[in-house]
Amino acid sequence: MALTKTKDKFGVTLGDGSPGGILMPKLKFRFRVQFYNNFGGTDKQTVLTQNVQNVTRPKLTHEEVIVESYNSKIYVSGKHTWDPVTIIIRDDIHNSVARKVGQQVQKQLDHYNQVSHVAGSDYKFDAKIEILDGSHADSTEVWELEGCFIQNVDYSDSDYSANDHVTVTMTLRFDNAQHTVGEGDNQSHELEPSDPFTVADHSTNLNAPTRVQ
Repeated sequence: MALTKTKDKFGVTLGDGSPGGILMPKLKFRFRVQFYNNFGGTDKQTVLTQNVQNVTRPKLTHEEVIVESYNSKIYVSGKHTWDPVTIIIRDDIHNSVARKVGQQVQKQLDHYNQVSHVAGSDYKFDAKIEILDGSHADSTEVWELEGCFIQNVDYSDSDYSANDHVTVTMTLRFDNAQHTVGEGDNQSHELEPSDPFTVADHSTNLNAPTRVQ
């Protein structure tokens, strides 16, 4: 006797009455964080990538511009702000993580001699947050953070009553982020790898009438 199939009935019913089904979600524990452009003055950041425990995904906020009108108001998009990203890293017994983070902090400001670099490009670095599918090392989704610096670093605490491991928490402020499709084989290829998630025609007709709304 054949087994009765019911999985095709799962999901929210669509407008035509057919079941929508359920897509495989991304899982929070499948990710990778990498650092580039001489974080701490060196290109070898494997120890940081291996010990990352948690990372927040980018958040974007647009300021609103109010256009006053007769009896009403109109809102248009103003300048945008990328919220800082927080990365929690396990601190290892050999001080490898603390040393790497300390090198970047010292690169941003020499606390011993109380001197700093002339330009941000002398100490800023880039970072990449990748979502993985669990079957290989290729990513299905990529966040590239440009122009990063450590805004805040927290070396955790020590506690006689705790069984937790010590962590180093970095808050990264960055200038811009790009959200692109990764190169994993199991993703939908409606967008090619490295294409942005939002594809739009950016051409402008200068002869078209311009309205706020």
